[in-house]
Amino acid sequence: MPDLEDVEIAKKKEKKMFHCTKLSNKIGLWIPVEINNEEHDDKLEGATDFDDEILAGRQLPPECHPELHTDYDGAAVRWGLTHHKESAYDCCQACLDHSKRARPGEKKCNIWVYCPSETGCYSPDVYEHKHMKCWLKYAEKPRVNFKDKYSESYRNSHPNVPVIVPWVSGVVTA
Repeated sequence: MPDLEDVEIAKKKEKKMFHCTKLSNKIGLWIPVEINNEEHDDKLEGATDFDDEILAGRQLPPECHPELHTDYDGAAVRWGLTHHKESAYDCCQACLDHSKRARPGEKKCNIWVYCPSETGCYSPDVYEHKHMKCWLKYAEKPRVNFKDKYSESYRNSHPNVPVIVPWVSGVVTA
């Protein structure tokens, strides 16, 4: 059996709730007793998490074929650690320009890889890849190193790897 003090406390709480409800009604405030939050996955079938992302800077020309969250392999024709560009547009343009000016017998840039992330971009080498670094590469048959997300098994064996591939890159058509 509840003691007298517990009964008095319960009555005071009930009276306070009544006054709060009365005040809320008077000022037009309605607070639900219970709030149910439900997460809905309303993406189109086949859509990725990255479909609605926007790349900062000027719109890239179609011949750049930009791919967000993608890192292409290839032999460097312009070393990215010392090649700084303001945007992915500028990086792709540098690749197109390199390709046009290449001497006979010289490898022409056909892949550009840019780091748009202000915190830098992960790569499995020993170098620190900072924001705005632009790699110009060549590959006879371009192939992707990483796309969208690094696999869980890869992340498990490389503890500093982020979940999402930070690079943006493309294979150019000249």
